[in-house]
Amino acid sequence: MSATSVGQYSELAAAVQHNCDVIDARHARDSGLCTYLLGMREYFRWVSGLGLGAAAEPGAVGPWIARREQQWEALLESGADRLMALPLQGGLDAYDEETVNQQVAENRLVYGAGIGRFGTPLFFLARRESQTLRDGAQVVVAGDELARGFAAPPAVSRGSMIVVRLDALRRWLWTRAEAAAQREPTDAFRLTLNAYNESGRLEEAIEGMARGELESLILHELGELRAGQLLGPDWERMLEELGDRRSELVVRAVRDLLADCLVTLPALLERRATASLHFWFSNFDGVRRALAPQLLDARAASTGVIDSDLLHDAVADGKEQWHSVATELLARWRVGGRDAVAARTCALCPA
Repeated sequence: MSATSVGQYSELAAAVQHNCDVIDARHARDSGLCTYLLGMREYFRWVSGLGLGAAAEPGAVGPWIARREQQWEALLESGADRLMALPLQGGLDAYDEETVNQQVAENRLVYGAGIGRFGTPLFFLARRESQTLRDGAQVVVAGDELARGFAAPPAVSRGSMIVVRLDALRRWLWTRAEAAAQREPTDAFRLTLNAYNESGRLEEAIEGMARGELESLILHELGELRAGQLLGPDWERMLEELGDRRSELVVRAVRDLLADCLVTLPALLERRATASLHFWFSNFDGVRRALAPQLLDARAASTGVIDSDLLHDAVADGKEQWHSVATELLARWRVGGRDAVAARTCALCPA
């Protein structure tokens, strides 16, 4: 990268970071307290440039969170909580992801701009490690991140583009590994970690897992794209109009289940990718688990052994089931709007 481009993209990174800060000021504290504090601890490590194995100074995180919240309040109170145009082509809209990526491609950067859960905007700027074409989709692996916010989902798909954020994935896995140390040896995440822990060094195991499970994330996003093709553009329109968090969580979980039964799980079963199947089960929780407990029957909780034949049958049934449920949700939305969807999601997942 030339000296000119370094200066140019430092300015771009600063603008993207400002926009991330604006979104954090508006939305970071929307999550539950436990989720918020865990997320802020991880975000502190990124802001401070700490490696995965490096310990924060004792007592440093709490005061940093307080200062960060004060900065957010100052943004909101001063009226400076507006998204900044990006310093490319005389000023590009922050949501113009396609044009920004065209501008930064030759410098091996990748820019992300989209809408996450509950309508929260997400922005980031990172170095691009690779870009490949798979099943008609551009798959981009992003490495070191130059700008990001509190929320950093490890993988996203929009249109025909899939982005896996390797740094965010590493940090997320590290947080999971710290929590898994207190769990039973048959815990699905611990079994996944053990499969990558040949050296006995946690940092190397996390790096190996991040690299190894990139494929699991890509498969899920390919499944999301396949599900989107089956369901059509009305699905996203329905999602935008729901208006309540519970309905959105259930609707997203239905599509996640369809995506995994269409692509992720069939591919992992065909490859006999045992570590990746444990990884999938380690993330099978919350609303998805409540909706599809039959998938759990394929994994013995007492031993952690996965019955591939049982899982194969459950996935085949799930492919039909979740396509049918998703189609029904769309039909109800077209006739009765978000109230009809809310009633159905409450019936699907009462708790």
